[in-house]
Amino acid sequence: MSASAAVLSSLASHPFRAYTPAAYTFELPEGHRFPAYKYAGVAERLRGLLPVLDTPALRWADAARVHDALWLRRWRRGEVTASEERAFGLPWSPGVVERARRAAGGSLAALHDALGVGWGANLAGGTHHAFRDRAEGFCLVNDAAILTHVALDDGLARRVAVLDLDVHQGNGTAALLAGEERAFTLSIHGERNYPFRKERSSLDLGLGDGVTDAEYLEVLRGTALPALDAFRPDLLLYLAGADVLAGDRFGRFALTLEGVRERNRTVLTWARNADLPVVTMMAGGYNRDHALTVEAHASVVLDGLDVFG
Repeated sequence: MSASAAVLSSLASHPFRAYTPAAYTFELPEGHRFPAYKYAGVAERLRGLLPVLDTPALRWADAARVHDALWLRRWRRGEVTASEERAFGLPWSPGVVERARRAAGGSLAALHDALGVGWGANLAGGTHHAFRDRAEGFCLVNDAAILTHVALDDGLARRVAVLDLDVHQGNGTAALLAGEERAFTLSIHGERNYPFRKERSSLDLGLGDGVTDAEYLEVLRGTALPALDAFRPDLLLYLAGADVLAGDRFGRFALTLEGVRERNRTVLTWARNADLPVVTMMAGGYNRDHALTVEAHASVVLDGLDVFG
C-alpha cells in the first residue's frame, strides 16, 4: 500500500470528523473586514489529521425552531432593507444566505457526531449575534440556539450548556434561550466591547481590556466551570472564539496562542471527565496576523484530538 493510500485508509476509519463551509463562498467588496480567508485556511491546516467534510445545508424548518419564519423567508428572497444589511455587516446575496445555512448545518452535523462519539467539530459557526428576527455582526442564523432546541425538543439531551468564549457577548444566544430552564448560557467576554447593549445570559462574566492568559484562566477555572458543574448539563456547546488573542482587530484581550490552547484543553478535559458530549464551533477571530487566526481556530480541533483521541 502506498503512503497516500495508507493515509486515506486511516482517515476513513477515523472516529472523528470536522465540517467546513469553505467551498461556499460569496462576493465581498474590496477590503471588507469579514475574514473569509480563515475558513479555507483552517480546513487546509487540518486535512490529513481527520476527515474534513463539506457542511450539509441546514433545513429551514430547523432554523425556524428559533427564528421567525417570515423573516427567514424575506432573507431567502432578498427582501432585506439597507439598515438590516448594515446591522448584519455583509451585503445580501444568495451566496451569503446559502453560506450561513451551510455554516449552521455543519454545527448540526457536529452535534450528531458528538452524541455518537463524544465530540463533534464545525470549522465555522458560533453565530451568536443572530436574534429571532434580526441579523447582527456577520450572524444570520444562530446555530447554538438551534442546536439547543434540536437537542432538547428531540429528546437528545435534557440539559444543554452553551459556553461562549468569544471575546464578544453572545447576545443573540442569550435572548433566544432566555426563559429556557433546561439551557444554561455562559459568556466570558469583554465588558467594554461589542455588543454595546448586552443581553442577560444565565451567567455573564464581563472582563476588562488587556486580560492576560493567567487572568482569563483564573476566571474560567474558578468561576465558569464551577457554574457549569452546578448546572449539570448532559451536552456542551463550546464557542471557541479566537478573537481573545492579542492583536485581534475587534478584540481587546491579550491572550497568547498558548493561552488559547490551555483554555481549550481546560474546557475539553473538564467535559471529558464529566462524560459530556461536546460540539466545538469556531466563532470569531480577526487577528491582524492571519496565520495566527488560522492556527488559533485550528487549535481547538488539535486539542480535541489530544483530549478525546
